[in-house]
Amino acid sequence: MRVLGIDPGSRLTGWGVVEEQGRVLRYLGSGTLVLEGRGELAVRLARLSEECGRLLTAWRPAAVALERAFVARNVQSALRLGEARGAVLAVIGATGVALHEYAPAAVKLAAVGHGQADKDAIVWGVGRRLGLAEPLATDAADALALALCHLQHAPLLAALYAADGRAAAVARGPRSAPARRGSS
Repeated sequence: MRVLGIDPGSRLTGWGVVEEQGRVLRYLGSGTLVLEGRGELAVRLARLSEECGRLLTAWRPAAVALERAFVARNVQSALRLGEARGAVLAVIGATGVALHEYAPAAVKLAAVGHGQADKDAIVWGVGRRLGLAEPLATDAADALALALCHLQHAPLLAALYAADGRAAAVARGPRSAPARRGSS
């Protein structure tokens, strides 16, 4: 399964692609989208949407992982983050790629092994899990941590979806057999 992790921001947005085949993780690519800081917000958000669309087209992931929105101390920062998330969510929604959101503590747990990790620990943990020789940029490491988090949760999610499908079938009741022609 190929997963694109996106760590959105109105000035810097990290992205990273990881693929899992069997039990083997493969790092495919990552980077940071640098959005012009002096440009108008609407222009930066349009560029963010455009770049995320390019990433989805180029990498063709089975799923996209985003960090679940959280409460920030700075209202203005929270608003800007929400606007950036909205620009990314709109593109994901338009493509129909499966979207999965994770709490920050779950992402840190997947990357490092505990939910209180700082940025440096995430950079180190992600690099180590993916066998990377060069250190990652912080935003790219965060995005890769999101992808790793989804890959860690995917088997459980698949089992839950399968169970939910069976529960829905039971709730619908037995299907009636089609009537045979010519019998009366």
